[in-house]
Amino acid sequence: MRNWMRRVAIPNSILLPKPLFSFNSTTPFLISFLTPPRLFLSTPLSSHCSSHFGNGDTFAISSNHSKVLLKGLSYPELEKWVQSHGYRPGQAMMLWKRIYGNSIWAQHSDDLEGLNKDFKKMLSENAEFKVFSLKEIRTAADGTRKILFTLDDGMVIETVVIPCDRGRTTLCVSSQVGCAMNCQFCFTGRMGLRRHLTAAEIVEQAVFARRLLTSEVGSITNVVFMGMGEPLHNIDNVIKAADIMVDEQGLQFSPRKVTVSTSGLVPQLRRFLHESNCSLAVSLNATTDEVRNWIMPINRKYKLNLLLQTLREELRSKHNYIVLFEYVMLEGVNDSDEDAKRLIEIVKGIPCKINLISFNPHSGSLFKPTKDERMIEFRNMLAAGGCKVFLRLSRGDDQMAACGQLGKPGTIQAPLLRVPEQFRMALQSKT
Repeated sequence: MRNWMRRVAIPNSILLPKPLFSFNSTTPFLISFLTPPRLFLSTPLSSHCSSHFGNGDTFAISSNHSKVLLKGLSYPELEKWVQSHGYRPGQAMMLWKRIYGNSIWAQHSDDLEGLNKDFKKMLSENAEFKVFSLKEIRTAADGTRKILFTLDDGMVIETVVIPCDRGRTTLCVSSQVGCAMNCQFCFTGRMGLRRHLTAAEIVEQAVFARRLLTSEVGSITNVVFMGMGEPLHNIDNVIKAADIMVDEQGLQFSPRKVTVSTSGLVPQLRRFLHESNCSLAVSLNATTDEVRNWIMPINRKYKLNLLLQTLREELRSKHNYIVLFEYVMLEGVNDSDEDAKRLIEIVKGIPCKINLISFNPHSGSLFKPTKDERMIEFRNMLAAGGCKVFLRLSRGDDQMAACGQLGKPGTIQAPLLRVPEQFRMALQSKT
């Protein structure tokens, strides 16, 4: 068994630029994507470990209990694990359906009605159904629910359930505790990265939300990986979790209704488009490298042109695939007529939709939301230029549940970056 409490080297596949800033030894939990190429953590990337089948396949186990984390297994892995304990593959399918289907969403072996008594006993001794506990549910005035979960290591993540009058209910899941990207308009980014979530911890958010809230809000139909974290920074666990969510014998989400968002990690984006049939959203938020370098520092490594050209190339081979561009509108920063004209040009050749999102204020931010009438004007310019564009209103902002508001930064936070000279007046002016 691998001991995650030892120092762990981050794989080269997630290494990012050389530092623009660093933190001293008193800040062991804060990880930034701008850290040096060889970064070691004194804390675990995950609170769980991995072990092996006899044939070399791995599966996740709880470091606290040395039990298999069932929600961290794909169906083929579950089937192999069940067989390794002397039971038929059919038992694995029955278990899978009780974890994810038939409105059971089992949290304990006692929930497994209809299964063999000896099989249930084996599960109670060797398997873990839950990977975290419910801390609190906060309900916003518009019906949005923010669910706080406490992980095994005591850290807290937030998941949001957003009901819609049109019969669609969206679940917004987190993929990390905190985030390394340090986007300047995002409250979660103030935390830095504490650790990645495991596939089990991601999937459990969907199962728990269905079990808790289906009777109140109706069927949860859509999943967006737009909560805490940069999903493609944790790509292995995100792809695996998304695959479990769309399994036709399990949670049965449509791949087109499971959307994974990214700030623009180009190699991981390319891998995602090759390995997953789920939808992709790209947080664009600027039309020039100068602005994007400031508000989204990932752009310093993967420039805007590289990001967009990669999308053009990769989507040529994906039939009827449409990428979603997210554009958080910041007054005086990215909402000018020139920005609208540039946005029309830079997305040409990419099958896409554009979501214009109102900035949701939070403590410590210098930005202000673009006024509603200006957002409408901006949208109309994009539409006149041939773009398919939508306005997305804030949901749950009175409970800090809206886009960019999740998390709880500590006393030590990722730094605010220097504001370019031409935008200082816009940020200092009165609303």
